[in-house]
Amino acid sequence: MKRIIKKVAVLGSGVMGSAIACHLANVGIEVLLLDIPPKELNDKEKAAKLSLDSVVVRNRIVNDSLQFTLKSKPSPIYQKSFASRISTGNFEDDMKKISDADWIIEVVVERLDIKKIIFEKVDTFRKQGSVVSSNTSGIPIHMMIDGRSEDFVKHFLGTHFFNPPRYLKLLEIIPTPSTDKNIVQFMMDFGLRVLGKTTVLCKDTPAFIANRVGVFSIMSLFHNVEEMG
Repeated sequence: MKRIIKKVAVLGSGVMGSAIACHLANVGIEVLLLDIPPKELNDKEKAAKLSLDSVVVRNRIVNDSLQFTLKSKPSPIYQKSFASRISTGNFEDDMKKISDADWIIEVVVERLDIKKIIFEKVDTFRKQGSVVSSNTSGIPIHMMIDGRSEDFVKHFLGTHFFNPPRYLKLLEIIPTPSTDKNIVQFMMDFGLRVLGKTTVLCKDTPAFIANRVGVFSIMSLFHNVEEMG
């Protein structure tokens, strides 16, 4: 079966999530960017007499995050008009919209318990055969698949981008022992040919390759500082 990625759902709109969404838009992909709805109104919303049920309020976090990223330098977007390829929403109201996504990438906070909650929702709404991945920078990938469906597990792997995603070349691809080898090869090729990345196949060890080397180097520096006073 020939696999094509036309639409990607990015779950989490923080620094990395919004920037990954922009890079996907750069290469012509339709993107759905989701995040949590706020739990309370801000001063501007109170002055406008809005409620927590307002769509503007419920999508405030994701929209503010995306706009902040679009204004950052160096620019994450190749042309401003490409941002129109990104639509936004929230986890509570719009998770069902991931049902037509070809790839779903999780980019939420680095907490395993929160990621598992997100993946449980993903497993409910995703279409069979869609690729699911995590942008975690260090949590072992196999720890995220407990309780997930057979099809989810087969199509799940790590896809670790580096910040800023538009400019840094490395994309770590981290399968679990249960990941379909065809999916691994597809993402290696897709990252290279479509996303313009240098894709590197990693073992599922904590921090994978780049951060594992980086943390070692940082700790080595600290030891030298201590020894040299």
